[in-house]
Amino acid sequence: MRRRKAKKIAILPDPKFQEVVVTKFVNNLMLDGKKSLAFRIFYEALEIVEKKIEDANGLETWKKAIENVTPSVEVRSRRVGGATFQIPTPVREERKASLAMKWLIGYSRKRNEKTMAQRLASEIIAASKEEGAAFKKKEDTLRMAEANKAFSHFRF
Repeated sequence: MRRRKAKKIAILPDPKFQEVVVTKFVNNLMLDGKKSLAFRIFYEALEIVEKKIEDANGLETWKKAIENVTPSVEVRSRRVGGATFQIPTPVREERKASLAMKWLIGYSRKRNEKTMAQRLASEIIAASKEEGAAFKKKEDTLRMAEANKAFSHFRF
């Protein structure tokens, strides 16, 4: 067990939209400490989203995509009497947001478009329409939790 709870680091809002959630997303997107490049990729992706979807705000579409990908329940492995069970547990708020961002970024990296901004834009559009790999991941997680509902009494 830990002695103390770890301190939460205050994250500054992003320069364009003044939102902390955007900065958290960009921090997940960033590789090798290149934050300005990550911001450029994110803003470019939102511009592509605005071009592809008429009469749609890029930031609002992104927020909808994050909301659609956010899981409510996940399965955790737990050993009980020599057997390992997958136990469905509700997800904490901070972890919900973190998982949604990681899934969106991870599956956009695996796409086939030419630039990262195009990949991210495509995944954002797909997730906002409740399609795409990140949304499928959420659905699979939900389905797995549903299938293992019988073991929920093992929750700790």
